[in-house]
Amino acid sequence: MTRLTTDSIHGADNMRRVTDVIPPINVSTTFAYSSNPDDLVPVAETTGTIAGSKTFIYSREHHPNAAMIEAIFEKITGKYAVVYNSGLGAYNGLITLVNPKTVAIGQAYHGVHGINDIWARNFGLKKIHIDDDYNSLKPGDLVHLESPMNPYGTNINLEEYAKRAHAKGALVSVDATFAPPPLMDPFELGADIVMHSATKFFGGHSDLLAGVLLTPSKEIKMKLLEDRLVLGSIIGNLESSLLLRSLRTYELRILRQSKSAELIVKFLNDNKSKFPNLDKIYHGSLQTDEYIKKQMPNGHSPVFSIEMTSEDKARRLPSKLKIFFHATSLGGAESLIEWRAMSDAHISQKLLRVSIGLEDPRDLLADLVQGLAEQKDDELISQIEALSI
Repeated sequence: MTRLTTDSIHGADNMRRVTDVIPPINVSTTFAYSSNPDDLVPVAETTGTIAGSKTFIYSREHHPNAAMIEAIFEKITGKYAVVYNSGLGAYNGLITLVNPKTVAIGQAYHGVHGINDIWARNFGLKKIHIDDDYNSLKPGDLVHLESPMNPYGTNINLEEYAKRAHAKGALVSVDATFAPPPLMDPFELGADIVMHSATKFFGGHSDLLAGVLLTPSKEIKMKLLEDRLVLGSIIGNLESSLLLRSLRTYELRILRQSKSAELIVKFLNDNKSKFPNLDKIYHGSLQTDEYIKKQMPNGHSPVFSIEMTSEDKARRLPSKLKIFFHATSLGGAESLIEWRAMSDAHISQKLLRVSIGLEDPRDLLADLVQGLAEQKDDELISQIEALSI
């Protein structure tokens, strides 16, 4: 039995159609039918080619690069996978399939809330908070959890929420974008379906959009694929090829980014008194709840947030940094910091979200320290240089 890094490179080798070591980008939108008339079967008499068949018809249904991605995700997670053109495309596929009358949701990506708002407007979807009484939930309703939470990088107790939801017959979906495998396995904590914005850590290079849904049920996968066909939300050919490239280095990246983030958060927290403009630090590694070790056994999210003492301090900090790009998104090889008010209207305007990349964490720390400190602190810089990574 092979392991994650091997599977992320070789998990779709059996689907290769050419001898190229790197699978080519398949730009064709349509694929020729068999030249043998005896192989031609009317679509009314077949289940079609959905679900990664080796026979492809039309790229809105499926295409070779997307099928390979799904095969790799299935190999590294042990679950059935359906890939989409973005994380929000994945959530739209999820809510279309489930068709809940009520959804319980808490702190989550604002785009997910936006899709729920559309469903509330068009179909009367009722929304409650994940900490509300679940007596209004009925079988077939949805509890959508995000952990670690955007933008904080902090965790909620997935197992407890799943137990409450299942007691009412509701389904549990988990957006695990901030802690993809091997950091966390939401299925072990009660999730029925797991969502990732593969744009982020799976993509890892800030150059593609993708989303994925994972399910333990082949029947659910087939239904998601049938919906995706008419929703028109399959991942594109170029983006598929880029994601195949990214998956080849995935585990190396996520473990390095996780370790670096923990080191940086610990240093900032240990020396917080030396940064008078820094009010709060949010990260899973700072949580002491009993469930944390079970839920996050292999490290914490590479994303954390800091809250400054004023909106003006938060607005100005990114311009003081030399290594961090001031930009939205996360999960790339380059480290990012975002004054979150630029893209989220519902978050504190004193908050900055930080995504740790693949740079040397000592360099990132030195950059943050010089930006946060009111004057140069040679002692802090010496401590950073002495850190063991």
